[in-house]
Amino acid sequence: MLNILYQDKQIIVLNKEAGVSVLNEGWDENALFLKQTLEKKFGRIWVVHRIDKVTSGVIVFARNAEAHRHLNTQFEKREIDKTYHAIVEDYPEWNEYTARHSLHANVGRKHRTVVDKHRGKPSETAFKVIKRYQDHSMIEAKPKTGRTHQIRVHLSTSGLPIVADILYGAEESDLIARPALHAYELSFNHPVKKEKMTFTAPYPEDFEQLLDQLDQ
Repeated sequence: MLNILYQDKQIIVLNKEAGVSVLNEGWDENALFLKQTLEKKFGRIWVVHRIDKVTSGVIVFARNAEAHRHLNTQFEKREIDKTYHAIVEDYPEWNEYTARHSLHANVGRKHRTVVDKHRGKPSETAFKVIKRYQDHSMIEAKPKTGRTHQIRVHLSTSGLPIVADILYGAEESDLIARPALHAYELSFNHPVKKEKMTFTAPYPEDFEQLLDQLDQ
């Protein structure tokens, strides 16, 4: 299902479902992936950035090479603002915190990202507490860099694993069936109009149900 937030001749902005990969992962020939699904409907699509298969939320695709180049340049220059919302185990003593850990991706059979001062790439995420619950917190995450699993590792390393993110140290949870991470907002300059555009992706049902349970 394509939950389209915006489209024109240059770009398509989606609210991606959790469980759908952006690109073909290779090991399952029959698995649907977002680029393929979009191309069946719109013709050739250019991937600008990726969010994890298990993560829901806002993502932009380009519809031509020129739009792709403009958006890629904005990502490379870190001119694009990305905001994620995460539900984590426990709660921090801080209200705001910036994590700076060098990250090394695709380690071991589980393809984890790990903190590695020597082989890792510089990474930065700004965090802010949105709400504290009894045993959990809702955290806003603004990644300044775009490393694989960056937010998940930075939170886990800070002692705040994302709910149900077993890969990064969370306990198994009955609250939600996948890591409770949602790409909430994306801001960038339109490749042709050059005006600033901001898109917000509503929470999916499983994320909403988790929040309802925590509010009880």
